[in-house]
Amino acid sequence: MRFMLKFTFPTTTETNAWVRDGTIRQKIEGILEALQPEAAYFAPTDGTRGGYWIINIDEASEIPSKVEPFFQELGATGEILPVVAAEDLGAGLQQRYG
Repeated sequence: MRFMLKFTFPTTTETNAWVRDGTIRQKIEGILEALQPEAAYFAPTDGTRGGYWIINIDEASEIPSKVEPFFQELGATGEILPVVAAEDLGAGLQQRYG
């Protein structure tokens, strides 16, 4: 099932140093490699650094392993929301209403 992971990480002296020395790129690339998101977008989020990733989760027990790298590597906060693509929405409405 698709989920949108919305995350933010603080703009602090530590994270600013990561941006300047390239550490942030390494951290994010490591998380991208581990999660293999369907899509990954980065944007100012809630007034700080952040992004929106579309990830697949088959079992609820996968959630901790999917979000923990954001907490551990970036000191991030996050939300995970179920989402559907347009074709999935159409198929679901067709099932319900014919």
